[in-house]
Amino acid sequence: MSQIDILAIGAHPDDVELSAAGTLLKHRALGFSTGVIDLTQGELGSRGTKETRKEEAMAAAEILGLSARVNLKMADGFFEHSEENLRLIVEQIRRFKPSIVLVNAVSDRHPDHGKGSKLASEACFLAGLRRVETTWEGSPQEAHRPKAVYHYIQDRYLKPDFAVDVTDFVEQKFASIKAYKTQFWDPDSTEPKTPISGEDFFEFLRGRMAEFGRSIGARYAEGFTVERLPGVDSLFDLR
Repeated sequence: MSQIDILAIGAHPDDVELSAAGTLLKHRALGFSTGVIDLTQGELGSRGTKETRKEEAMAAAEILGLSARVNLKMADGFFEHSEENLRLIVEQIRRFKPSIVLVNAVSDRHPDHGKGSKLASEACFLAGLRRVETTWEGSPQEAHRPKAVYHYIQDRYLKPDFAVDVTDFVEQKFASIKAYKTQFWDPDSTEPKTPISGEDFFEFLRGRMAEFGRSIGARYAEGFTVERLPGVDSLFDLR
């Protein structure tokens, strides 16, 4: 598998679509390759099954034009910050050698998001230690540490450290979200109502992007927080 420029990691299938799909679509249009790692199968979700979630995730991957999508099948709701799980992510980082990794929000309504954020971030660091030994398909892997790790913002508001103008990619983003047919608004569904299954949830998503967009002079944007101070070569690189 060739290198992937931007690798997004989410605790559940649809985490990335909801918060960073516009950013992935924009960078793919700019010529960068993109991929997604889902930590769990979302099997504890109130709607659908892990089988339908898998089908939906692959449909969303097609819409996003991903070079790869991998599910690590950790335990939804119960995965731990363990050596075993860290190594699973390290293997994928070394496999795809991303320059940039996008991970879950540092804290959020769903506890898996904060857990996944810390787990993925730590794995990015460990992947760069040559004495952490891993193999892929029977061969030893070389150490690789991404240049940057950025945290996307999810259900709860967090003040972003920067925002990406995704105005031209909003409709494609919503198409990738709606690929998860069992999870979101369907007037004919008989499944239980959840905080994200109502029609108003789409209005919330659009409003959040509009809020971030207004701050940078764009119609719609996606916000991110950083772990270290980012640098620019010129003040004119900033909007």
